Amino acid sequence: MDDPEVVEISSGESDAEPSIDRRAILQPVIGRVVDALGGYEGSTYRMGDEVSGCLKDLKKLWRKDDTDDERTVARIFWETRVLPNDLIPILLETAGKGLVEDKRAIACADLMTAMTWPIDMAEELKELDDELDKGTDYTQLLESHLHYKVALLKPKVMQALFGIVLPPLAKTPKERKERDGQIVNVVLHLIRNLAFIKDLSYSTHLSADQAEFSSLQSKLIRTLSETRMLQLLLTVAANTNNDSLFNSWNTLVLEILYLLFRGVNPTTLSKDQAKQPAEILQRLLATEERTRRELARKANSRHSRFGTTIAVKLNPDKKTKPAGGNDNGNEADTEVDPGSSRSFILHRQQAISSESGSIMDITKRQMTKKGNKVDEMTREDRLSVEARVVLQNLAVEFTEACFNPFLSALLKDIRSERAKITEKDNLRLLFVTKWFLEFFLSMRAKEKTQDGKGRWKFGLIAEVTERTWIVWVLRRMREAVEEKPKPWTELQTGIECLTQLLLLIDTMSSADIADPDLKKAAEVLQQQLIYNGEVLDIAFESLRSYKPGTQSLVYLDSSIYLSYALLKMLEKWSKSKGSDMYVRKKRTKKSKTTKGMGEDDGIADVEEEPAEEEEVVHETMFTFEAFEMKFAHADITHTLLTYLARYKEFSSPENMRRVVSLMHRQAVRAKAEGLFFKVSTLNLFKMILADQKSFPRDQPYKDLVNLITFILRQFFKALAEEPFLAVEAFFPKNRGHWKQFSSWEPGKTESERKTVEDTRFPPDVEVKKGYSWSDQLGITIASLVEAGETELVHWTKDILTVVIAQRQRIIDETDIQDEVISDDHDDLDAEAAKALRLKGPSNEAMAKITDYLIPYLSDEQANAATRHPHLKLLFRLCKFQIVDDVTDELEWYVPAGVVPADLRSTLTVIDQFLKSPIDLEGKKASDLLGKKRRRRRRRSPSPESGSDGVLDDDEPRREKKEKKKKEKQQYKSAQFIEDSDEEYGDIEAFLEKEKVMREKAQRAAEASGVQTSNMKAQGTRKRRRKIGNDSRNKRRKPDDTVSVDGHDSPDRDKGEEDDDNASVADEPSDPPPSPPRPKLRPLSKRSLSSPAATPIDQHFSNTSEDNASPPAMTMIGTALKRSRVVISDDESN
Repeated sequence: MDDPEVVEISSGESDAEPSIDRRAILQPVIGRVVDALGGYEGSTYRMGDEVSGCLKDLKKLWRKDDTDDERTVARIFWETRVLPNDLIPILLETAGKGLVEDKRAIACADLMTAMTWPIDMAEELKELDDELDKGTDYTQLLESHLHYKVALLKPKVMQALFGIVLPPLAKTPKERKERDGQIVNVVLHLIRNLAFIKDLSYSTHLSADQAEFSSLQSKLIRTLSETRMLQLLLTVAANTNNDSLFNSWNTLVLEILYLLFRGVNPTTLSKDQAKQPAEILQRLLATEERTRRELARKANSRHSRFGTTIAVKLNPDKKTKPAGGNDNGNEADTEVDPGSSRSFILHRQQAISSESGSIMDITKRQMTKKGNKVDEMTREDRLSVEARVVLQNLAVEFTEACFNPFLSALLKDIRSERAKITEKDNLRLLFVTKWFLEFFLSMRAKEKTQDGKGRWKFGLIAEVTERTWIVWVLRRMREAVEEKPKPWTELQTGIECLTQLLLLIDTMSSADIADPDLKKAAEVLQQQLIYNGEVLDIAFESLRSYKPGTQSLVYLDSSIYLSYALLKMLEKWSKSKGSDMYVRKKRTKKSKTTKGMGEDDGIADVEEEPAEEEEVVHETMFTFEAFEMKFAHADITHTLLTYLARYKEFSSPENMRRVVSLMHRQAVRAKAEGLFFKVSTLNLFKMILADQKSFPRDQPYKDLVNLITFILRQFFKALAEEPFLAVEAFFPKNRGHWKQFSSWEPGKTESERKTVEDTRFPPDVEVKKGYSWSDQLGITIASLVEAGETELVHWTKDILTVVIAQRQRIIDETDIQDEVISDDHDDLDAEAAKALRLKGPSNEAMAKITDYLIPYLSDEQANAATRHPHLKLLFRLCKFQIVDDVTDELEWYVPAGVVPADLRSTLTVIDQFLKSPIDLEGKKASDLLGKKRRRRRRRSPSPESGSDGVLDDDEPRREKKEKKKKEKQQYKSAQFIEDSDEEYGDIEAFLEKEKVMREKAQRAAEASGVQTSNMKAQGTRKRRRKIGNDSRNKRRKPDDTVSVDGHDSPDRDKGEEDDDNASVADEPSDPPPSPPRPKLRPLSKRSLSSPAATPIDQHFSNTSEDNASPPAMTMIGTALKRSRVVISDDESN
């Protein structure tokens, strides 16, 4: 007995499950259901008893194909011809006879929609399995769709479908049910399916039955017009009542419009369609005549039936090598010299008149080239005149009544991210907008309306000028550019839409428009587009990034058209508005990644966060010349030449006009003719010049010949000057290599055009990079000492000393005024002194300081300050500046903004390097100096200077430099500020409180008869004196007392005692000679809370080093528990 838990696994083919034949199972079932639908009795169709159930069974069977790549059910339906033989007769027997609400008719319409659903060949082929679906063929299904389209376009069928739609639409919104909307949705999808089916290519070799398949689209358009289906589409698109049901179908109407209009050129449709056949015939005859003339020039003569033998000799001027020149006499070992004279035999008669090289190339093996895509968005529909007239009327009615509300509703749904919106809807919306804009402009140009009084007013397409619409288009373009792989089809459609928008703005701003509001709106739109900058980047990148075979030929034509229209509009704008334009540049700045680290082992305790991208927006000046110069690019030239090489396929002279205009801007306007100095380009020019006799007599073709002649003349001129150009012609001219062979010159800024090089003085020098400010000062001083001009350094020291003394005196007189000091606010005075020291010179003091003009005491000093480069460098390092650089003798001054502290530090550094020269490691100081770029002076003084005519990006860099300079200045100032633990709070409030206390003390002193004036009896101001030497470096003991004249009292216990029996001061170790003691006057006593106070005189200790005459009054900096401040009125000192 076998173990039931044992499972055997075998890989043998005998155990494989047999494949299921779906056709064998489904075909009998489908056949019986189709037979039960009904049949013809004579010429009348009789429906079966269970026709409703059979229709439901067919729909269930159709769903079996959802998981079948072979589409077995669809193939069986086609083989049984269920649609033309059963579904259409049932539809005509029900809805065709007025039973529009019959469920059988609705079920037939549902099945018809499912059977004609478009087949996406690209997606279907992707889903096929290489092994299982090897024999899958979709040609039968595509053929079935053509037959279905023929059957549905029979008389009364479309009218019956239209009758099914009417009852749901006749109901009010409150009466409608969900089924009503589904019925209309099914019929609209059926119309979409029929419009999607592509006709067969027209050919004279087709049979009569097959020829019908090449004109089905025209028949569909006529049928839709006759049955009022197109009016239904316009009603849904307009949606004047804002019906939510109509709004749910707007994407479906958008797709139908796209399918109807994608095969028609809007410019052609705007013309009189009755005259189109004659114009088409005339165009074809002109093409035939041009081809005939071209063949006649190269045709064979009347002797062409005879054979032709022509000997072509290579290097005829070179002698052949003698036969005896071979050393070993073996001819097989003789190497053929490629430069020797050789003969070739040609047997073609064209070699008589044509070049021998081109005849020899015919026999060579041709390399296979990658095919170019023509267009992926449109197709060419050969519509009849009647169908074109119907589409023309439809386009006119849609533009006048539906364009603005339809676009507004769709854009609202897209921005709201409705579930019904797909990616292809964005693409279709761009195409439909572009199509109707081009149609509107063509109709307006045809009627030549002015002032908006005609039929085609700008208000009909006002929606595309709204900011929301333009922002959406640019956003779609930006997303398409950033997406990988790039959707070239959407980029092409967006480029075409932007082109028509530019043409619309250009038309609104033309001289024919007299309405000032329209011109103002056009100016605003132009300014916004230029400032945004994305249109400029798109036009440049679309031309630069073109690669044959990757993008379609229509993409190439659209890119050239956009650049042509944009440059034309910008040129007109720059001529009328000047260069007062700005463009916004966005740069993505990545912030540094941050991650948490462990305390001990340094391991990240959190995951590393990705770098955040920050968008930085810069505004730069825009000029048309700079933007036009940007198009002088090797990749753009390659794109233009690729387009020009197809000159024989141009459909109108406008194509030639655009490419010639862009090439002219490169070769002539930008002076970049070197971009065309390539062998392949010269060969193309040779072919064009050889065919110029067959060109049309339009002006663009004449301009092309003139431009090529100019470029060739420049080439041979440059070749005569630089013979090596013959070798360079074989290499690309990218990365600016074309500039050396062109007449291009570096552009000058507006300020450079107004300035000339200043050669009046010897060139200035500067210290080479890599040295700090102090090192630069030391190198400069060393260079002057090496040259034996130390007196110039001493002269600089004298200037600094004078300026420091003057400015310090102004600061002292302004900020440090003598105050009445009482024992009520000793600590407050000390705090105020410290606050003033930390604060630095006040604004009032700085306002009194003026620029110091450096005087020249001799002609030698004046000459040195004007012409000596090393002294001028020293002056610049000391922050001296020039008054006016236009004069013949330079005048230097010390700016008022330089505080004495900075000047004092500079003076200290100079003294240090004079005593201890800088160590240059054996080098000379002059070797570390380099020439500075010469100063430039203006030709004529102008108050408006700047780079208004230059497209640069230096503004953010300049702001960053100024910010860095400001931070450096603040850092230098902070070096002279001491740290303090005390907080003063608001200094203004503190000083105001100090003033009130001083006035109070003065009134109390006057009441007691005490003299509080800080002026001597003779009217001389008493000067302050700094506290003793040891008061800077150490605190006094709590028992120390300072005498009023600034010296310690050694004999305090001999004479007098205060009222509180204060302790006697200790005698210093080395007391200076004391002047006669003044008579003391005790004041009211005050208990101090702080243990010590910082003397304020240290802040002003650098004002003067001479202390020969001691001041008459000194502030007390030491605090005791109970202390007394005495003031002397003795004026003997």
